[in-house]
Amino acid sequence: MRSDRELAEELNTRLREMVLMMRRVSADQAVTSQQASVLGSLEGGPRRMTELADEHGVKLPTMTALVNRLERDGLVARGRDTSDARVVTAQITRDGSVQLHRARERRIGLLVQRFAELSEQERSTLSAALPLLGRLFADPDRPPAA
Repeated sequence: MRSDRELAEELNTRLREMVLMMRRVSADQAVTSQQASVLGSLEGGPRRMTELADEHGVKLPTMTALVNRLERDGLVARGRDTSDARVVTAQITRDGSVQLHRARERRIGLLVQRFAELSEQERSTLSAALPLLGRLFADPDRPPAA
């Protein structure tokens, strides 16, 4: 049986490979994988810029620059928090939702193709592992995704 360290190293390698694969499939899309990730964070409604920066593990100026590009492209609209007018929020636009859907469908399509190459037993094993991966990667400070 592998040690926790060996498991962590192997999982880290596989996650890196997955991220790179997803970036490659999105390389010719209108939005980058990072932009699509931010748009996905806005699907549930407007979010404070500080929340977005925290969720994505970047500093506020980095998130501000990212949202500036999304706003310039008409994919995000800025607003103000109703409880505190000093707080800037970002909200996905209709065009942003369309671009997010396109990017997501491209990634899902690639995964469907890859899954088709697996045996029934391999797909079953992967399916059984998904709840565990959800637990491993869940942010304890955020409610579970629907």
